[in-house]
Amino acid sequence: MTKVLIVLMGFFLMFLSETLGTGEHLKYKDPTKPLNVRINDLLGRMTVEEKIGQMVQIERVNASADVMKNYFIGSVLSGGGSAPSKEATAKDWVDMVNEIQKGALSSRLGIPMIYGIDAVHGHNNVYNATIFPHNVGLGATRDPELVKNIGSATALEVRATGIPYAFAPCIAVCKDPRWGRCYESYSEDPKIVQEMTEIILGLQGEIPPDSPKGVPYVGGKDKVAGCAKHYVGDGGTTKGINENDTVIDRHSLFSIHMPGYYHSIIKGIATVMASYSSWNGEKMHAHKELLTDFLKNTLNFRGFVISDWQGIDRITSPPHANYTYSIIASVTAGVDMIMVPYNYTEFIDDLTYLVKTNIIPMSRIDDAVKRILRVKFVMGLFENPLADYSLVNEIGKKEHRELAREAVRKSLVLLKNGKSTSTPLLPLPKKAQKILVAGTHANNLGYQCGGWTIEWQGASGNNLTSGTTVLDAIKETVDPETEVTFEEQPNKESLQSHGFSYGIVVVGEYPYAETNGDSLNLTIPDPGPSTITDVCGAMKCVVIIFSGRPVVIEPYISSMDALVAAWLPGTEGKGITDVLFGDYGFTGKLPQTWFKTVDQLPMNFGDPNYDPLFSLGYGLTTEPIKAE
Repeated sequence: MTKVLIVLMGFFLMFLSETLGTGEHLKYKDPTKPLNVRINDLLGRMTVEEKIGQMVQIERVNASADVMKNYFIGSVLSGGGSAPSKEATAKDWVDMVNEIQKGALSSRLGIPMIYGIDAVHGHNNVYNATIFPHNVGLGATRDPELVKNIGSATALEVRATGIPYAFAPCIAVCKDPRWGRCYESYSEDPKIVQEMTEIILGLQGEIPPDSPKGVPYVGGKDKVAGCAKHYVGDGGTTKGINENDTVIDRHSLFSIHMPGYYHSIIKGIATVMASYSSWNGEKMHAHKELLTDFLKNTLNFRGFVISDWQGIDRITSPPHANYTYSIIASVTAGVDMIMVPYNYTEFIDDLTYLVKTNIIPMSRIDDAVKRILRVKFVMGLFENPLADYSLVNEIGKKEHRELAREAVRKSLVLLKNGKSTSTPLLPLPKKAQKILVAGTHANNLGYQCGGWTIEWQGASGNNLTSGTTVLDAIKETVDPETEVTFEEQPNKESLQSHGFSYGIVVVGEYPYAETNGDSLNLTIPDPGPSTITDVCGAMKCVVIIFSGRPVVIEPYISSMDALVAAWLPGTEGKGITDVLFGDYGFTGKLPQTWFKTVDQLPMNFGDPNYDPLFSLGYGLTTEPIKAE
């Protein structure tokens, strides 16, 4: 009898296994079924452990096939600079992502993982990818259609590497340039930030007219799930200190920092990332009123809320001081997916205990998992979990580089042109006997791109990726007869007997990201200021500033003939020479108020004592030179 039972049980298990394996009667695997039917069918089959696994996002270095399968991991990410290998190709990326995905698919229910990456100015972790201007430069273009096209190009390059999820766009409203993430903000003006949410339609696809409000939309295999960040008030912290406290009243929070989220949700944004910062002392990662009551219930956001990198750890000071409390506070507040790059087993064990002892209700877990599954179903991840090589040639392709070049042209803001209005220096003549190019940033692609480029903090030099420096662009643009001399830091003696027709000085900030970019003085690093004064004291000069924000220039501006704010333009340096030499005109407008001294900060357009060096919206124009 026992043997008969064992045999029958064996047949039953084999039948069950085959049923699960073939997808027979599994509604969640049937793309013809309505979205909510699929979600509820799958949720109903999941154990507590499988649900909690979906809420976890780990760093790719930990994402072995065994970890993915045994812990039912829902998501994996690349942190800044985290790549399969140095100078990895698109195929290398696809292979890595697919190996991780196969681990996820081998679990009992075969739920695909979603792989996320910071693609914040193009696919910026990837060698040879097109690097677009950082958001502050795009804000200067005032061109939402251009930004949408950049979203489409970025989506293609991200998908080319097998990745379906980008942590973009950053819709922060930077109210103080001392903040190290100011370059990730389109503007201090909420209306400009709202307009630039058009990038979502490029990243995720044009949302159909009948799409229900608040439900995520991702339009196929050449689009990615996006992420509006960092919710909310990240750009309004005291003195611009990163991850600090935004001390403002409710009306100001909702009229300045919230509008970008209204537009993002209308445009079908898939995910929202919580901010490290606080609002009036309460951490956003633990802010139930704003995460659940307002974002989810009032705005009807149906995608998922993701934490920032180790974001829940930072609910306490020092971070991770009371991890159990951090888990309770964040999950009950409404964070659905938790970015735990390394200590995922601790998180899983603690959350499992908290659920099984009813400290965190199962209804909250179910809500989080439904949201995560909704995004995965909407984007077709169950039907197409594995990537192929069909898009690998999208990386850094000519059309994308031309688009980036256009963006650079439109982002440049001309702040001064001539010692007097009657004697403009720009556009420069291409034909000249001899010209000087000087400065730390003229021949440094890493400086030209800024932070979040190949490495998290960015890097120095010309070998980190492929692109065109300003120096190379100048050499390729001027008349073949024109002699171009480059001296990074020219000495005064050589300048005295120069015989130069004019000088082009390119200086600015060194790359940084996040807290490393916080600055209370906002000065141009040495030897930038002395290069400006030395060159401009010896000849007619145009100064080009590479920076993520307005910096101190008032002491030097009188010595310059012309001044261009070029922000952090990315890999396509020819966009600068296109305008500098008159093939196109200057059209960019300041996205940020340019202060006189840091003592004035914070100072924004409309403030009672508004007395800037250059106002928000300022920007001189030039006419293109007609071809002879």
